[in-house]
Amino acid sequence: MNSKSLSGLISVIFAFLYFTAGNSQQGPDSLMHYLEIAAKNNPTVLQKFNEYQAALQKVPQVGSLPDPELNMGVFLSPMELVSGNQVADLRLMQMFPWFGTLRAAKDEMSLMANARFESFREAKLQVFYEVQQTWNELYKVKQNIWISERNIEILRTLERLALVRFKSAPLSNGSTSTSGSAMPTGVARNTPGNSTGMGGMGGNAGSNATAISPNQSSQGMQGNSMGTSGGGASLSDLYRIQIEIGELVNNTALLKNTENTVVAKFNSYLNRPVMFPVTLPDSLSSETLNISLDAVSDSMLANNPMLVMLLYEQQSLDSRKKMVTRMGYPMIGLGLNYSVINKNEMVTSGMNGKDMIMPMVTVTLPVYRKKYRAMQAEADLLKSATAQNYTASANSLKTEYFQAVQLYQDAQRRVVLYANQSLLAGKSLDIMIKSFATSGTGLTDILRVRQQTLDYDYKQTEALADFNTAVAWLKRLMAQQQIQ
Repeated sequence: MNSKSLSGLISVIFAFLYFTAGNSQQGPDSLMHYLEIAAKNNPTVLQKFNEYQAALQKVPQVGSLPDPELNMGVFLSPMELVSGNQVADLRLMQMFPWFGTLRAAKDEMSLMANARFESFREAKLQVFYEVQQTWNELYKVKQNIWISERNIEILRTLERLALVRFKSAPLSNGSTSTSGSAMPTGVARNTPGNSTGMGGMGGNAGSNATAISPNQSSQGMQGNSMGTSGGGASLSDLYRIQIEIGELVNNTALLKNTENTVVAKFNSYLNRPVMFPVTLPDSLSSETLNISLDAVSDSMLANNPMLVMLLYEQQSLDSRKKMVTRMGYPMIGLGLNYSVINKNEMVTSGMNGKDMIMPMVTVTLPVYRKKYRAMQAEADLLKSATAQNYTASANSLKTEYFQAVQLYQDAQRRVVLYANQSLLAGKSLDIMIKSFATSGTGLTDILRVRQQTLDYDYKQTEALADFNTAVAWLKRLMAQQQIQ
């Protein structure tokens, strides 16, 4: 393949892959927008592309003939010849390798350039995958911060309700003790009025009053103890809620620190300042694979850049072996020798003073065969090593494929499960909070269900992020372009 046409074709492909995203009108918070920036600015991608461009420049180097040799000699004292005096000698020689040597060398370098291009593709796909993985991780952290802050607000509401209960507890204590002491006083006032003309009955009445008063007093004490217990429970509830709030506030601060770390990591892939703002959408939609898992496996083995690169390397080693084999054949040199001759006054020959032109042919004698056999053996061994590397890479990809499928299927199940669990737990929590606001009971169950709701919200966000990461992983394995 002509190097100029190959370079032009690859340039068109590169421009299509990297700049068609600019026409997609993606917003600033779009993942495609960030993938475009990574494709243009990521140092690893640019390094691999420059290495590929450098490999293309080797094709014309090895496909050219050796430089011709020009030898010039001047006699300080003219050399006498039969036909005159020779004053200078010029020799020009061009060597020609054996037939097919240069073509084999060009094929080798062209195939190596193709391998470099596949290495560039691999780097680009890896960067795209890492950008998407970090994007999902950043979304997960931001969502967890929002979930934590929302739960803090719920706990603040419970704290206000518990505080109202605690403040209202002493009032119910006072009303209960007052009613307990009022009834014995009323009975004592009736005793003297009943004693007129009815002494025995009055005594009985007095004894009855004496019997009632302890009962009323015990009821009043019971009311006091219940009021104290209710106030203590309210204060305990308040402390427990404040403990939960403190833990959530600390967890939120930790998540915000984690967010800064993830933002720095994300910006490093885009080659931007580490604290450059990253805009995310309010909600993350689940990605679609658009292909069966079995088709992913087949496409992976056919299109993965690492495997294609190793195939190009094997083909380039075949061309190298052809080249070194032909290097063991003679090289032919064609040249011209020009002798500058001046006239000699003492010579009467007709050739006196005429310059001489002598065509020349040179042939190399590759008699030292050991080095050529060693070069051939080197090419065979490198090809065998590349074949083993291909097998190892294919096996590694198959293992990686099953890991990605496991993550994909597991995340798919968890997305459905935790969405349903979070919905049920949220409804249960709403009902229990209303019950707590009216009756003031069930705080332990509320805190337990609230923790379950929080865990399900976290897990639902994590499952969605893992699902999208698994889809990106599978697309990377089968070398599907992320910029469409």
